[in-house]
Amino acid sequence: MKHEVTIRSIDDLDRAAAEFLEKIGDNSLVAFFAPMGSGKTTFTTAICRVLGVTDPVGSPTFAIVNEYMRADGEPMYHFDFYRINKLEEAVEIGLYDYLDSGFLCMMEWPENVEELLPEETLRVYITINPDQSRTLVWED
Repeated sequence: MKHEVTIRSIDDLDRAAAEFLEKIGDNSLVAFFAPMGSGKTTFTTAICRVLGVTDPVGSPTFAIVNEYMRADGEPMYHFDFYRINKLEEAVEIGLYDYLDSGFLCMMEWPENVEELLPEETLRVYITINPDQSRTLVWED
């Protein structure tokens, strides 16, 4: 089934994040495929707000993964694979432990590690529209 969420503006982020979380249900592995500057980190930050994360949220470009604590006490993981040059680098950070944890894993630049992603990974494509809104599309 095809799903879609539109982010009309920066002020619409939290509403869109809540709608997105509702639509993805129990899917815990979420990979965002999108060009540079499309708002992957900004949208992940909105998801964190909706889930009650109070820690500062930012791109884990250099750390590769950031862990945040949700309001319900569960951890969530935010990956940025932009700097991954070899698949072994992702494996060495314990990627499989994170992916197998059952906790929410939000991934930026998943194309750099796509061979390692489980089949059940939700592949979300973000498009920048002419009016600068964003559309997220995925199938489950």
